[in-house]
Amino acid sequence: MAVVLACQDPKIHREITEQPGPHLRCVQALEGMLIEHFLPPPASLTTQALPSCRQSGSRTEHPGAVDTGGWASDHTLLNSLSVNPDAKCKYGLYFRDGKRKVDYILVYHHKRPSGSRPLARRVQHHDATPGTRSARRDQPLPGKGSPVDGGSPELPTDHHEDDKHFRREEYEGNLLEAGLELERDEDTKIPGVGFVKIHAPWGVLCREAEFLKLKMPTRKMYHISETRGLLKTLSSVLQKITDPIQPRVPEHRPQTTKRLSYPFSREKQHLFDLADKDSFFDSKTRSTIVYEILKRTTCTKAKYSMGQGEGRKKDSALLTKRRKCGKYGITSLLANGVYSAAYPLHDGDYEGDSVEFNDRKLLYEEWASYRVFYKYQPIDLVRKYFGEKIGLYFAWLGAYTQMLIPASLVGIIVFLYGCATMEENIPSMEMCDQRQNITMCPLCDRTCSYWKMSSACATARASHLFDNPATVFFSVFMALWAATFMEHWKRKQMRLNYHWDLTGFEEEEEAVKDHPRAEYEARVLQKSLRKEATHKETDKVKLTWKDRFPAYFTNLVSIIFMIAVTFAIVLGVIIYRISTAAALAMNSSPSVRSNIRVTVTATAVIINLVVIILLDEVYGCIARWLTKIEVPKTEKSFEDRLIFKAFLLKFVNSYTPIFYVAFFKGRFVGRPGDYVYIFRSFRMEECAPGGCLMELCIQLSIIMLGKQLIQNNLFEIGIPKMKKFIRYLKLRRRRAPDHEEHMKKQQQRYEVDYNLEPFAGLTPEYMEMIIQFGFVTLFVASFPLAPLFALLNNIIEIRLDAKKFVTELRRPVAVRAKDIGIWYNILSGIGKLAVIINAFVISFTSDFIPRLVYLYMYSQNGTMHGFVNHTLSSFNVSDFQNGTAPNDPLDLGYEVQICRYKDYREPPWSEHKYDVSKDFWAVLAARLAFVIVFQNLVMFMSDFVDWVIPDIPKDISQQIHKEKVLMVELFMREEQGKQQLLDTWMEKDCQKEASCNNHTPKASPGAPGPNYRGDAL
Repeated sequence: MAVVLACQDPKIHREITEQPGPHLRCVQALEGMLIEHFLPPPASLTTQALPSCRQSGSRTEHPGAVDTGGWASDHTLLNSLSVNPDAKCKYGLYFRDGKRKVDYILVYHHKRPSGSRPLARRVQHHDATPGTRSARRDQPLPGKGSPVDGGSPELPTDHHEDDKHFRREEYEGNLLEAGLELERDEDTKIPGVGFVKIHAPWGVLCREAEFLKLKMPTRKMYHISETRGLLKTLSSVLQKITDPIQPRVPEHRPQTTKRLSYPFSREKQHLFDLADKDSFFDSKTRSTIVYEILKRTTCTKAKYSMGQGEGRKKDSALLTKRRKCGKYGITSLLANGVYSAAYPLHDGDYEGDSVEFNDRKLLYEEWASYRVFYKYQPIDLVRKYFGEKIGLYFAWLGAYTQMLIPASLVGIIVFLYGCATMEENIPSMEMCDQRQNITMCPLCDRTCSYWKMSSACATARASHLFDNPATVFFSVFMALWAATFMEHWKRKQMRLNYHWDLTGFEEEEEAVKDHPRAEYEARVLQKSLRKEATHKETDKVKLTWKDRFPAYFTNLVSIIFMIAVTFAIVLGVIIYRISTAAALAMNSSPSVRSNIRVTVTATAVIINLVVIILLDEVYGCIARWLTKIEVPKTEKSFEDRLIFKAFLLKFVNSYTPIFYVAFFKGRFVGRPGDYVYIFRSFRMEECAPGGCLMELCIQLSIIMLGKQLIQNNLFEIGIPKMKKFIRYLKLRRRRAPDHEEHMKKQQQRYEVDYNLEPFAGLTPEYMEMIIQFGFVTLFVASFPLAPLFALLNNIIEIRLDAKKFVTELRRPVAVRAKDIGIWYNILSGIGKLAVIINAFVISFTSDFIPRLVYLYMYSQNGTMHGFVNHTLSSFNVSDFQNGTAPNDPLDLGYEVQICRYKDYREPPWSEHKYDVSKDFWAVLAARLAFVIVFQNLVMFMSDFVDWVIPDIPKDISQQIHKEKVLMVELFMREEQGKQQLLDTWMEKDCQKEASCNNHTPKASPGAPGPNYRGDAL
């Protein structure tokens, strides 16, 4: 018994197993004896450890439990007097021994009778060839649910569940062969859910870090070059000013020194600082390494052997096809339901005074709290905890929000300029002058009557706030702002790449791109099986364009159909506006009739907003489905295709109503007596006398603010909480009554994280910001306050996303990335498109160009007096078509013979009455000329900004060059040291040979002994 207890101690066992010879064989034989007597072998061989944290103190005996005193009653008594066993493994953050850290969790569902303790299962081996599995794989995993003897009652046969069990068994055995250490826990607070804890030992971490070419800090440190002179003084002053808004985290402090980084190599471990091996690889890196092993570890053997007769043969053949995993690992097992989830653990809790301090708690206090909305983000700590890809997203969002500050200030100035010059605007004063007595033609057939232009005074005055000369300047400014922002982000991205040791990252990135997806491998497997059935060659099977043609055709038809649906909805809203305006015109209340435009516009925009929000969710799901049926080969390809489809559909959905108001409304209405009709019933609506710019501003502001408030904020807060509440209700319904006492105990970390929402990627986060970027840049000429509202939204959005990542989501697997990918190209395209759209908005939607043409070509005194009358044409009411004249022609109290409408046409007394006049062509030529000049000038200025600002900051370029030089010097010194040692050894060897040739009986004191083998090398 003493020998058993001695071997049970991991340290003693490790010392014995490190000595080759009969001792090891003795231990292996003793290990077999222990297994036969239901005692687990030590941790160093089979990953067995001490009893589970929750298991200690329980009277229920579980497989793998070790009685320290040999008797169950003594063991229970000792555990009841010991400290809290959950604290030993830090509530699930460590294995049961309290020493090995949990790096990853696999979750699976298992069936058991409700209200009973876990049933034991017999170990089943299905390897046809002996020795194909090592003894390590044959052993059950330590923890709850491990196999014991066959005395326990067996569950009813479930072929699919048994198939999943066999696949898990094989996969976990392969993980053990890969060097990982596993531990199982099925006795959890979540009924029917089991957990497999994974730990990567030091040797595995070193091996995988070398394979992945992870850059790790070396012992060598060097000083970062600092600015000098005036720049240093300005930097110091700026640092003192911004100190109150800096986060209080160690990673955010300015550094004067930096460790030289080099891809990890086991042969060059002496270069790295390995004083503390536990912290050399942080939790983010450890989980990344384990995930890479999980992805490439395969399960390939068909083990299903249950069933009887013909049904057994058919099921077995079908399941054999489904069960083959090919070349993929955890991704296919998750897709097929073998495992229900896989995720790394959070570092611990984030709330509570007694919570041990960790990075997650620090992020919650200094980043994910609304109390610190005014502070900079701790980007380095975000990268340390979540990885480079998520760190780059928040760095980009922070840079974008920072750049919105100057844009917001200029937009406010432009808006205030419009307010200050409102009383001096001559065209709006003329429209409000009731002495002009200008009678306008009806806005609809029959039900609408003639109206006075002065009734549109409020709209005309308000439109000047956004339709003034400063708007043109602001459009040019925003185009240059977009170019400057893109250059600023490129420079910041390069700075982050340097600080995060991502320079020279392309090799790994290409390797990640080539990793096939589970769905792709499954389709390839199906294709190979079909070829096998027809006796064709199956070597190098891959999907071709012929295999994907049905998916491509479905994508094309579906996207065209979705765009057509969007256009149809916009057309429906147009018909609603026309019919509602006609209905309100028949109202007897003067106040209702005077506010027809405002009422119709506001209600139509709200309808558009609701439809946009609903279709956004639908289009997101459709884009994902369309991408799935294409079966892209790699995750990179899948993500790029999904982004393209989702952006195309959501772009059309969000901006189609705005494009209609900006470029189509009032353009194709015809003229009195010859109007254009939709479906021969609905007359096309017209713009107000002051133009459509004010209506465009209302449309843009409501849709932008509504999307940000409802979709980006309320949905992000409400939907995760609703999903969490639904999961809680489901779990509560599934729990048996005897679990209530069990539930009072504190949950393990992996159980708490399992109840969190899975991470779904960064595409939704980027998408909402890209759509907002379009609102800020594309139609900024009509809404100068758009950058201000975007800034206010983003201040909340940063903390909202941060809180979601820290508290609501499972910890995502850290992914290395050196840029934001395809999103940069989309941003660049939107920036260039914004120049063109703003040019057309200024020239065609606003009255800026007609005012310039009138001022320099038609004004008699060089002022804007008479401009309104110049833009109005005359119509003789006797020329109305039958059935289109107003029902009440005397509504104004007098008979109208001539009414006015906004257009450049010949008067009714002209020879070519109602034809387009020369003024129309003069204004059109000026508009087109402005578009060409504005577009080329702004594009040139944007390209000039791109050329002037270098992509890589000069100091970063110097530091990268300095690192290369220092690395070369380090290796040169190492080689020189080796050469000196070799020369010294050779010299001593020569001296020894010379001494032997001279028959010297004694060797010199400094010469090496006969057993010397050059250990210094």
